[in-house]
Amino acid sequence: MNIGFSNAQNNIAFIDIDLILKNSNIGKSLLDRFEEVNKKNANELKIKENDLKKLEDEIKKKQNIISREELEKEINILKNKINEFNKAKNNLILDFEKSRNKDINEFLLRINPIIQEYMNENSIDILLERKNVFIGKNDSDITSIIINKINDNLK
Repeated sequence: MNIGFSNAQNNIAFIDIDLILKNSNIGKSLLDRFEEVNKKNANELKIKENDLKKLEDEIKKKQNIISREELEKEINILKNKINEFNKAKNNLILDFEKSRNKDINEFLLRINPIIQEYMNENSIDILLERKNVFIGKNDSDITSIIINKINDNLK
């Protein structure tokens, strides 16, 4: 069996997309917005959760005073409100994740031309994500260069 090796030389570099997201101005802004929405959602859920706890406590206080039928009626109302709360919470989480994923994809679309331009200018044939690189030369990591280019180009 005869195996031929190509003399072609590929110029390969790698970047850390997570670091770009965390350290570029546009990425920081995006992460700050995510944090703000997450805090707002958590506060809203906490308020609703506290309301449910108050309602539960009221039912516990009345359980020896009201009739069995009335107690069961109030417990069913509480169960329904808890189910509604859980559905609302799950929807809030799903909506947040969809929105976050959409915003991250838009971020990647915005930075892609800058990365592509740098690759063309520096004859880079292949660009890998840092987490997919087992080992590589430090000078093959162009993350900080790309962060600076993004900060210069995207205000």
